[in-house]
Amino acid sequence: MANFAKPSLPRFSVDVYQNEYLPEGGSEVNAIVTVTATGGGTIGSAVSAPVYTAGHRPSAAVAVMVDCSGSMDYPPTKMRNARDATAAAIDTLRDGTHFAVIGGTHVAKEVYPGGGRLAVADATTREQAKQALRRLSAGGGTAIGTWLRLADRLLSAADVTIRHGILLTDGRNEHESPDDLRAALDACAGRFTCDARGVGTDWEVKEVTGIASALLGTADIVADPAGLAADFTRMMETAMGKEVADVALRVWTPVGTAIRFVKQVAPSMEDLTARRAEAGPRAGDYPTGSWGDESRDYHLCVTVPPAGLGREMLAARVSLVMPEPGGGAGSVQNLGAQGLVRAVWTDDMVASTSISPQVAHYTGQAELAQAIQQGLDLRKAGDFDGATAKLGRAVQLASASGNADTAKLLAKVVDVVDAATGTVRLKTRVAEADEMTLETRSTKTVRVKK
Repeated sequence: MANFAKPSLPRFSVDVYQNEYLPEGGSEVNAIVTVTATGGGTIGSAVSAPVYTAGHRPSAAVAVMVDCSGSMDYPPTKMRNARDATAAAIDTLRDGTHFAVIGGTHVAKEVYPGGGRLAVADATTREQAKQALRRLSAGGGTAIGTWLRLADRLLSAADVTIRHGILLTDGRNEHESPDDLRAALDACAGRFTCDARGVGTDWEVKEVTGIASALLGTADIVADPAGLAADFTRMMETAMGKEVADVALRVWTPVGTAIRFVKQVAPSMEDLTARRAEAGPRAGDYPTGSWGDESRDYHLCVTVPPAGLGREMLAARVSLVMPEPGGGAGSVQNLGAQGLVRAVWTDDMVASTSISPQVAHYTGQAELAQAIQQGLDLRKAGDFDGATAKLGRAVQLASASGNADTAKLLAKVVDVVDAATGTVRLKTRVAEADEMTLETRSTKTVRVKK
């Protein structure tokens, strides 16, 4: 039988870290679930899928959305850098990848290839796309929802495994209502993933991070437009490394239990609790987006019915699923990895009161992200005492957990007197780019030291 030039799926593994011991009457179980994907596109997948020829990559489609509003001309280097960055991203596309470039103002325009189509990347189409980019000019308003809806229409027309967007904006979404943007995000969620970038300092952090969060992508600031090309190249390389899309964390719980929350906690914080899709009796699916060779951590919190000493129960079973290729609606393929979360009731006080190091670490990282957000909001509102207290706590948590990147960003907003105790003074003058960088990256975490 001939080998088909299609990729095999990565091998997924699931590891559970928890303290399963509860005191008498205890009912809350916490676990960190580490999901790792390795070896995509190679022969010998652990999944019961056909064996495909090694070395072939999955089909992908990418839409690059470039802000072309009037503010992109102030300074003129901004538009030039955006064109250069998009050209660099196009150069990074794998041959055979479907792609399009969208110019975004108060309306969305197809810059390349046009006609409601996607181009297929090769030497000719890359050159044509870069010629089309040279005609991009700034003028008009900003309505990001229209850009996303056009990207969705173009991407959905391609019969591919991976659908991905890259979105660049330099300003606030002033030419549509927040409800319009939310409706566009709701319509696009689960249809493609999207990385969002703000260039300069005139955009709204919560808008850009909200887009990335809704579409399971990354968000970041590129304060200096000269850094755009390197950032776009990195983003496209990551997108080209994705092997499988629409992977969901399936959590089954027995009768009498309730899921309090499911959160991604590394490499960044993302609360997935409200995104549950029911998946049969006692099971729900939580979307995780596209995967390449990578590892992510999730925090699962479950309440269980209290039981007597010496009793034990399975509190949750975690597995990974993806849509069955060619299957009907709702048919899924199990990715062959699972983890078990247990509860054991004991009168051993030492066992039942110790917190798993992994759970403790990520609880601290979640508090760190929240303290930064609250501190910056209080600072903007003029509550400097409240801001000092919250940002001091953030410094203390960043120091204790070894989150050096966040500690460096905090040190640009506060003068650190004593990191261990969280004693800080607010800086009287803070560069807007430094404050926005701290806010944008506040949800990035460090992994627990093994």
